[in-house]
Amino acid sequence: MDHPIYPIPAEDRERETEVRKSRFIARVHAVRDRDAVMQHLQQARSDHPTASHHCWAYLLGKPGAATSAAMNDDGEPSGTAGKPILNVIEHKGIGDILVIVIRYFGGVKLGAGGLVRAYAGATEAVLGDLPLRHETPQIQLRLQFDFADEQPLRHWLEGHDGRLESIDYGQQVQARVRIPNAADASLRDFAASRGLVIHDND
Repeated sequence: MDHPIYPIPAEDRERETEVRKSRFIARVHAVRDRDAVMQHLQQARSDHPTASHHCWAYLLGKPGAATSAAMNDDGEPSGTAGKPILNVIEHKGIGDILVIVIRYFGGVKLGAGGLVRAYAGATEAVLGDLPLRHETPQIQLRLQFDFADEQPLRHWLEGHDGRLESIDYGQQVQARVRIPNAADASLRDFAASRGLVIHDND
């Protein structure tokens, strides 16, 4: 696979720009899944409840071969907010990233072209000198197993740069794990040897 390691945000960051009296507050977060995206959006709306718009775009996975990407104009004219944000993200070649641009309307309409430039500019401002770290492509899986297999699974994850993301205890244990793509076959061998059931995540 070409370029199996890709850059992701190394930190959260916020930058503010102003265009014709409208304030644009751009935030960037590293995200691994849609649940994390929704949590950051909820926080942005909580932090800025009186803002006119909370527009956003995210890209999960490797740039150029994303596993998921989405955008939202949040009431701005179609294509004038989410798309410019996503375009800048794609141009920068950053993966596992969410950018939220919060707008406080300043009373002067910017027009479609002005909005595109403003949202792209706000995104450029927050990504311009953003510290990056490099991520190995990963996958998320759901597993079902007996209680006796929990500690062996935890030990396997520690030895393969994997992470236990959540665990629920019922008649059997249900867990979500995240592992490097390269460890997928090894995990399936481990699971088969112990009778763990793997469900490919949505």
